[in-house]
Amino acid sequence: MSPNTFRLLKTDADTKARLGELKISHGTVSTPVFMPVATHGTIKTLTPEEVKGIGFNIILANTYHLYLRPGIPIVEKMGGLHRFMNWDGGILTDSGGYQIFSLATLRRINDEGVTFRSHIDGSEHLITPELAVRFQESLGSDIAMVLDECPAPDDSPEKVKAAMNRTHLWAEQCLKAHRRPGQSLYAIVQGGVFPELRRQSAEYLASLDFPGYALGGLSLGEPKKVMNEIVEATTAWLPENKPRYLMGVGSPEDIVEGVARGIDLFDSALPTRVARNGALFTGQGRVDVRNAVYRQMESPVDPECDCYTCRTFSAAYLHHLFSNEELLVYRLTTIHNLTFLARLMQKIRAAIGDGTFKSFKDDFLARYKTTNEPVRLEQKRKGHRVIDISR
Repeated sequence: MSPNTFRLLKTDADTKARLGELKISHGTVSTPVFMPVATHGTIKTLTPEEVKGIGFNIILANTYHLYLRPGIPIVEKMGGLHRFMNWDGGILTDSGGYQIFSLATLRRINDEGVTFRSHIDGSEHLITPELAVRFQESLGSDIAMVLDECPAPDDSPEKVKAAMNRTHLWAEQCLKAHRRPGQSLYAIVQGGVFPELRRQSAEYLASLDFPGYALGGLSLGEPKKVMNEIVEATTAWLPENKPRYLMGVGSPEDIVEGVARGIDLFDSALPTRVARNGALFTGQGRVDVRNAVYRQMESPVDPECDCYTCRTFSAAYLHHLFSNEELLVYRLTTIHNLTFLARLMQKIRAAIGDGTFKSFKDDFLARYKTTNEPVRLEQKRKGHRVIDISR
């Protein structure tokens, strides 16, 4: 049994937003929380001290990628993932289930597990539910995830149901295989965009009494309206006293909407990935600092932001760095986007605590200009075609 515990402190009176406290082996995490993605054991361009200084005490790392490089035995020999990457906060490890979706052209799947062809050297590797658990136990993460089959958003109901049933089978096998003290194992609810399948999945997995529950198979290209409806329908069937984790969601507006529907944990590589391509979060929406309008702008990109980047540099300087492909700019923009999200989560928790979350949500969404939906969906499709991609 895991000593990790979740305590629900308050539920918002006007929404389903929840204020909570998640105790794990490496500290206490206030929820709702966003977890930056350290796919290969690093938040790209930043040191662990910088990530913690920005305000994060839990991150996500990817088991599949660490399995390929440097290899699970090497990480274990180095004392586990915390010691290997010199991170003393919490770590949640993904099982590799997302790669079943994103690397669809490089894998074969059956009830035994998934056989991947490495995108690095073409070698084949079988990952079973038991191996997925063993790998995460060796990494020593605070929270491990079951192996799941993530269907495509446009799959037929028959395909989605088959993937859901296989996810349930693997969840049982993962639960039986899990032994590591101090590590929690979370289940993953599947069912695509079909509310009835989501209900069946949530009810079945809840009956197995996992310490926490994730919503998988969303934010994969379906319209935001559909995603929000599925999140709201699914959380209604999950235990109130267990943490709820919406996988792969990192856009500020999606986080606010997810919190309003009862989500406690979020992760995504999007904030750091778009930062390295010039897209920066502001209170009015995402802006592209590479655009000509910023070439002579003396003020910071976001005058309301207190991050190192905005305190120190003008938008014109960032534009100049991007124009010359200077490496510094990738650090500066990453610092900004992660600081924006850390501050957003702080404001969300404060608003839930003082009973003003509904007005906070309405005000934020009224001011925040979202990315055009067709453009967003095309970006999402392009992202899934990139081999080395993580939630």
